[in-house]
Amino acid sequence: MIKVNLIPLKRKKKAKPIPAFIIIMVIATLIAGVVMAYLTFFYSSQLNARKTKFADNERLIAELKEKIKAVENFEKLNRTIQQRNEIIEQLSKNKSVPVKVLDEISDIIPTGIWISAMTASGANISLSGYGFTNPDIVAFVDNVKNSSMFTEVYLQESVSTIVEKIPLYMFKLTFNVKA
Repeated sequence: MIKVNLIPLKRKKKAKPIPAFIIIMVIATLIAGVVMAYLTFFYSSQLNARKTKFADNERLIAELKEKIKAVENFEKLNRTIQQRNEIIEQLSKNKSVPVKVLDEISDIIPTGIWISAMTASGANISLSGYGFTNPDIVAFVDNVKNSSMFTEVYLQESVSTIVEKIPLYMFKLTFNVKA
């Protein structure tokens, strides 16, 4: 006799293979994700490095500006000191000029003439004074003209005046001192 088995057998189902396209796409997506994460980290670290370098450069620029300002202040101070030194040197050169002028005038002034005021501005000298007679004033002007120390002698005025009931001649004289 033939036996027929009507009880169904439990058969194991074969697993369907995952299509290769899906596997390739998952692997490609994972690789792209890893690459994107690496690039994000790389560029963010470069951005932070540049920001740090920018901040350092800003600090350096601020320090250099302060140093430049200090150097400019130093140069300004140096120019001021140099100008003052030049003025001091000029004054020290010219301090003996009035003494020499007065010494020369005292040597050449005739009797009957006296000086009431003297002004010196650089090499230009202005004298004002009095004399008993006009020829005394002319003699004084001639002596000044003949002096080797003075140039460009000019008698500005000679006016008759009365001082304390005494008739006198007031004069104004300008000349330059040779260097």
